[in-house]
Amino acid sequence: MHTLLRKNLLNRCLSLALFFVFCTAAQAAEKAGYGGWEVDSTYNGYYNSKERDSLKGQIVQFKEVTPLPGMDPGTAFILEEGGEKTLVHLCPVAFSSADQTGIRKGTKTKVSGSWAVIDGQDVFMAAKVKQGDSFVFKVRLTKDGYPFWNMSPEELAKELASD
Repeated sequence: MHTLLRKNLLNRCLSLALFFVFCTAAQAAEKAGYGGWEVDSTYNGYYNSKERDSLKGQIVQFKEVTPLPGMDPGTAFILEEGGEKTLVHLCPVAFSSADQTGIRKGTKTKVSGSWAVIDGQDVFMAAKVKQGDSFVFKVRLTKDGYPFWNMSPEELAKELASD
């Protein structure tokens, strides 16, 4: 009986260990593609919610960017107004690719966010993109610039429902 109890305890410990391994692997896979985009990352530190600005123009091109060495790729676009072109960073591609955003090229666009100099280049880090009277694509909270891709599914659903 003592041997049976030990085997049972060993099986339970093994099952528990496997459960934690699978949970950790699932959580890591859930955030795959977000490397360097975390809320406490160097890149996110460039966003200054106290220095918010907005730009207007037309999107002439979508791009995939790697803002800093070692980061996972991001979705960006070129906004043109009066012949001046601005690179606008949106989000990690894993959060939303150019096709998934619903944002259209050649459409009158207003972008709210924050300016930054990243790797020696002036870029605009978007919080919200608005096209027309009703289309809005948000990627950061207005109050503090917290990135949507770092929210839990419940927090994100709540934020998107508030529009």
